[in-house]
Order: sequence, then structure tokens, then C-alpha cells
Amino acid sequence: MKHHYITTLLLPLISTLALAQEISLDPVTVTSSLVEKRASQTGRNIAVIKGEYFQQLPVHSIDDLLRYMPGVEIQARGPQGSQSDIVLRGGTFQQVLVILDGIRLNDPNTGHFNSYIPISPAEIERIEVLKGASSALYGSDAVGGVIHVISKTFAARLNNAEDNSVQKTQVNGGVSAGEYGLFNANVGAFVQRNKLAISGGFLSNNASGVQQRGIKGYFHNNTASLSLSYAISPNWNLAVRSSYDHRDFAAQNFYTVLKSDTASEKVKMSWNQVRLGYQKNKTAFSVDGGFKSVQDTYLFNPHSIANSSKSKLWQGLATLQQGLTSSTNLIAGVNFQQRNIKSNDRGNHTLNQLAPFVSVVQNIGEDFTVTPSVRMDWRESIGTEVSPQINLSYKKAGWQLRASAGKTIRDADFTERFNNYAKKLVTGGSVGNPDLKAERSFSYEAGADWFLTSSPAAQLKVSGTFFQRRQKDLIDYVTTPYAQMPRKDNLSPTGTFGLALNIAEVNTTGFELDIQSANTISEHQKLLLNAGLTWLNSDNKSQIQSFYLSSHAKFLANFSGIYQIDGFSLSVNGLYKKRAEREASAIEAAISKNYFILNVKVEYAFLKRQLGIFVQADNAFDKQYSDILGSVMPGRWIMGGVRFSFAQ
Repeated sequence: MKHHYITTLLLPLISTLALAQEISLDPVTVTSSLVEKRASQTGRNIAVIKGEYFQQLPVHSIDDLLRYMPGVEIQARGPQGSQSDIVLRGGTFQQVLVILDGIRLNDPNTGHFNSYIPISPAEIERIEVLKGASSALYGSDAVGGVIHVISKTFAARLNNAEDNSVQKTQVNGGVSAGEYGLFNANVGAFVQRNKLAISGGFLSNNASGVQQRGIKGYFHNNTASLSLSYAISPNWNLAVRSSYDHRDFAAQNFYTVLKSDTASEKVKMSWNQVRLGYQKNKTAFSVDGGFKSVQDTYLFNPHSIANSSKSKLWQGLATLQQGLTSSTNLIAGVNFQQRNIKSNDRGNHTLNQLAPFVSVVQNIGEDFTVTPSVRMDWRESIGTEVSPQINLSYKKAGWQLRASAGKTIRDADFTERFNNYAKKLVTGGSVGNPDLKAERSFSYEAGADWFLTSSPAAQLKVSGTFFQRRQKDLIDYVTTPYAQMPRKDNLSPTGTFGLALNIAEVNTTGFELDIQSANTISEHQKLLLNAGLTWLNSDNKSQIQSFYLSSHAKFLANFSGIYQIDGFSLSVNGLYKKRAEREASAIEAAISKNYFILNVKVEYAFLKRQLGIFVQADNAFDKQYSDILGSVMPGRWIMGGVRFSFAQ
């Protein structure tokens, strides 16, 4: 497809190496419509971040990187990639779709694994965050929004002509060590020679961990990935990817608030992906295939029997892009998914799904763009859902006005349907419900973007968006006594359970304010800033107390910034979160009304910035906090290291 050959994009707040003239506050994106469009032409609020950002800021994993993007709420259970729930616009953690180079990653077992993105940071070209309803193109789970990770090889502009040589080499890496036995390593490379591009990388985060109530919060999280893209001819190209992700971590009170919970967990994932693309004149066609396998082993405590689950996700995606006129583009496709699980806890289950979709991008004059879309999802033994949507954009001078409205859906995962169904005896905890209906919602939004660029060296973008989502049949776990459980086969009569139910109606209203700024103060001095403010209110019409629907922030402010002068750089990121208070007296745990954390990294680089040494403080103010009740996050954590980068 056309978007397979995207030119390298530039974005503020990404690299201290970039000149201000190279920074664009209106980048080309593909996530909102599958075709290359400026963000100001999509009718959507889209944030884009280059993969190079990973090496510049005080972050350790991809979920760390997402945590400080405007409007993205990360509910972390453990540090440095152990486990995090991704939340957009006040949805639940299952209401965000994560895709890698166009193929969905959301795990069929549980949404808690969606932040395990099987790609090394060195391979990432950019990440696009599309906020709001997107089921008309992507189907189930794209309720709060879409996280789209785009790799360097799949986005490479391949050149088949021998007389116009393209030679690129990028190598970067770093190691760091610190308190609590911390040792991290990150290395990768990208090489392109005309019609061939290859990239690979490795990320490893390890620590013996901070002492917790029952065990130390250790983690050993490793990701390795390799990909290749090859131009078979001027019109055909082939891209493949293979990766392995292994995470071994302390999981105490990740899922329960029981005192006997001193859990540990191991998650092993393999991911394989292939794309065959064709492009000629105004026609582009691609066929994508993906296979994901996840082995999860969860041990509640040393005296329990481990839950062992193996899930598989097979999928195929065929997409046609046809330019009908100079102002009209047609996008049509079909997506197939097969979800499978074999588990000593959830049982053995398979679900097939088929979904055709169509979208039209219509430019009206020079300033107005209309994009209607519709998708029909057929799910085996569940039924069919049709999801329509329309996006509107009007761009004039330094202003963009935009609006969007559409239906979204989310199907229950295997945990919500079958959790604890195969065990001999269940004395408490979450219990699945196979009779769950799909979540349905209607979302609409309106917003404006103001581009203020007095000169290429001083750029500012301010975006404001009002949104509302009217939801029904939302799925969540509700505290339920034994007498009210619909199925009692393996339940203890003395137990109290969290039963997965369709809660009748929840309406979420919010407002987002995003600010991006890039300034070259002098020839040797630059300042880059990125910030977001999000206000949210969810009205639960059913008045049933639930676990996850009330957990999102009521107010979220997150930010990041880089200041550079000559070889010295100071980078920071942080967030302030206000949310509902909760407590669990049995384990002396609490969710505070609010918290503020700040991470700081100071670096000095030399040898033309190819080599740098740094010191870093995570949670510099030593704030005690939890995102999930019972899952205490580490306090101040000091570390230092060295990094290198080479490009030609």
C-alpha cells in the first residue's frame, strides 16, 4: 500500500539532535484512515512520537514512553515493563486497541497483556496515538482509541533504481545500572541498501527489586526483534518480522487484594508477521498475516497450583486503496481472526471472526475533508455488529476545526468469559461469565487545533477536544455473594466473588488540552516541551460498584521536555493524577486521592554526540503511590549509564 513507503516524519520533542527547522507539528499519519494524511486533515486528535524519543527521555520500556504522552493514562502494576494497563479517554484497559505495523496485538486471553508490545525500541520509527472511537476501521477494542506502533523497516522508502542509491546505517544502544540490583541494556540497528532494509534490536530490564509486603518486586523483562523489507520489483514489496518477548516478574496483588497473594508471573510471547504489498499509480493493495502465541504462568503463592494458559491469535488482513479522483480515495478490506486458548484455569476455547470494512476519504475544495467509514464484524456464536463513523476536518491558515462521531464495540476476552471455570474449587476472586454481550457505545467529539509558527525556530501547537461516550452493556467485575452467582459448580459457599457482568449504562464526558512547543533559542541551545491536560467524568447509571470503571483518572496532567545546550542535556517527564480513593485494610493498601511524580535525566555527550554518559532519578521526589490497589510502585530509584549512537 501507499503508506508502506512513508517518508521519515519529524515531530517536536523527539530528538535533541534535530534542528528546529526539521520539526513538524502537523505530521503525516496513517492510523485514522489507512492513507497518508496530515493530522490536520483527519478530523481526529492524533499524537505522534518518534522512536528516537526512547533514548532521549528517562524511560525504560514502551509503556513508560506512552505514560507521558498527552492524554494517555498508564495504570502501572509494576515498573519497567512488568505490566501496565493502557487507558484512553476514561475507558477500561480493554478498550484500547494496540496494533503493530497495521496488525492488531490485543491478547485474546486478557487485556492486561496489551502493553507487551513485541518490538525492541531501536526498531520503532514512530508511535501514533489516535484518541477516540475507531471501530469502523479496526473493530472490537478500539473504543477509547488506538496505539499504532510503526517500525523502521515496514515504513522504509525502498528504492529499486540502481542509479539513485539509498544507503542508511543507524546503530544505537546503552547500558545502565542502579539501586536494587538494576541492570538494563538496549541495543539495535537499522541498515538500508537501496531496495533492502533490515533492522533488529534487544531490550533487557532487570532488578532484584524493592522489598514489598511479602516478596521483593523483582523483574526480568526481555524483548528481541528482527525485521526485513525488500522491494521485489518497482511495484511489489515484501516485509517480514519475528520477535520474542519474555517477562518474569513479581505480581503480588496485581489482580487481588488478598493478604495471601504473594504472586509471581511469567509471560512468554512470540510474534510473527508478514506483508506483501503492491502499488502502481493510484492503486495499492496489501495482504498481511500475523501469528501471536502467549504462554502465561501465574503462581498465586508458593502453596498454590499455578494457572497455566496458552493463547494464540491468527489473523489475516487484505486491504485495497484506490484513488478514484484527485480528491477521492476509496479504502476497502477484510480482516480475519482466530482466537484460541488452552488453560487449566479457563478451559479450551476457539473463536473465529470475519469483518469487511470500507472507508472513503473525500476532499472538498482545499480546506474541507470528509471521511465516512463502516465495518461489519461477524463473530462465531456471538453475532454480527455494524460500526459506522464519520470524521470531518476544516483547515484554514493556522487553524483546524474537526469533529467525529461513531459507534464502537468491544467483545469479552477469554478471561472475562471463562476465568476460574476449569478449577476444581474456587474460594474467591474473579469469575468469568460466558453469557456476556458485547459492549456498545456511541462516541462523538469536536475540537480545534491552533498552529502558531512565528518562524521555523519557534513553533507552538495548542489542541482542545471535547468528547462524550455513551456506553451500554459495559463489562466489569462486580462483587457478588455465592447465593447470587449464576453458576455454582466449583464455587465455595463461603466465598465472595467478582462476577463479570454487563453493566447497564455508563456515560463518559471529557475535555483534552494538548500543548506542543519547539524552540531553537540559539545555535547551540534548544527547548522542546510536550504536555497534556485531561478532565474526565463517568456517570454510572446502574449504580453498581465495579472494579475498573471507576479507576480512571478524573484529572490527568502529563508532560515531557528536553533542554539542550551544547553537549549538555536535561530531560524530564512527569504526571499529576487525581482519581477516586480506595483502600484495602487487609493488606494495608490504599489508592490516594492524587499524586505527582517526576523523573529526571541529565546527560553529557561528546564525540559529536555519538557517546554520552548520564545519571537518572525515577520518581525523584520519592512519592509513595499505586495505580492499582495493592500494587505499590517503587519510590526514588537512582541509576546511571552510558549510551552511544551512530548514523550515516
